[in-house]
Amino acid sequence: QVQLVESGGGVVQAGGSLRLSCAASGRTVSSASMGWFRQAQGKEREFVAAITWDRGFRFYGDTAKGRFAITKDDTKKIVYLQMNSLSPEDTAVYFCGSATTSSERAIRLATKYADWGQGTQVTVSS
Repeated sequence: QVQLVESGGGVVQAGGSLRLSCAASGRTVSSASMGWFRQAQGKEREFVAAITWDRGFRFYGDTAKGRFAITKDDTKKIVYLQMNSLSPEDTAVYFCGSATTSSERAIRLATKYADWGQGTQVTVSS
C-alpha cells in the first residue's frame, strides 16, 4: 500500500495560483504513476493530470491543459500540481492517487488508482 498526503490547498482569488503537493510513502515501488483528480460538490471525480514515475510522461485533462503543470521529485517521492489562472470553476477537493499502470488511457480513470490521499480543498473566489 502507498500512503499519500496532499497539501497546498487554500483560498485564492480568481486569476491566482496555487501549488499542490502529494508526498508518497510506503510501498512506492508498486506505484507506476501518480495522478491528480478533483471532485466538486455534487459531481463525479474528474481527472486533472498524471505523471509516470519512470519516464516522467505527463498527461492532462481538458480543464488543465495550458494552465496546470504536473511535476515530480523522484528523490523525495513528491508530486506537484502547479495551478495557474484559477477560476471559481476550479473549486473542488483535489486528490492525488497512485496507480500500478502507466497506460495513458488507464491513468485517466479513477478506478485504476489503488491508493488515495485524504484530499485538499481548493477554493477560488470571484
